[in-house]
Amino acid sequence: MGDSFSKKENRNKKNKAKQDKAQKMQDRKTNNNKGKSLEDMLAYVDENGNLSSFPPKETRKVPIDSNDILIGATPRPPEDPIRTGVINFFNTTKGFGFITDDKSRESIFFHVNDVAEPVKERDKVSFVRERNAKGYNATAVKKAGPEPKNSF
Repeated sequence: MGDSFSKKENRNKKNKAKQDKAQKMQDRKTNNNKGKSLEDMLAYVDENGNLSSFPPKETRKVPIDSNDILIGATPRPPEDPIRTGVINFFNTTKGFGFITDDKSRESIFFHVNDVAEPVKERDKVSFVRERNAKGYNATAVKKAGPEPKNSF
């Protein structure tokens, strides 16, 4: 007895898939890009910043001093470590509070151990802002001047 129609069809499909796979493998071998020469892999940039496959003409080259090239972020001028602000919350029983920084308007934590003289809410103070694991802390907190007239 011979094979049924579906078995013949499945066998033909498998043979077709094998032939397709062999054809793809042959195409990959013929179009292999490995082993190109260095010249084939180079890309050049012309004076307008466009990529090209050929080197720019020697007459158009402009000499560049390597000391004129800046790499990295632009350096910032150093900040004044002493900042000013207003105490917007102070819990005397637990010994901590928060200062609103005049410059950044952020709320900065301080502890009573970092206070040089007695302070209370709405006092204008000067302090040093220090970074820690949870954010910023105010240290060396001192009264800075008269109390502000605007209240929160």
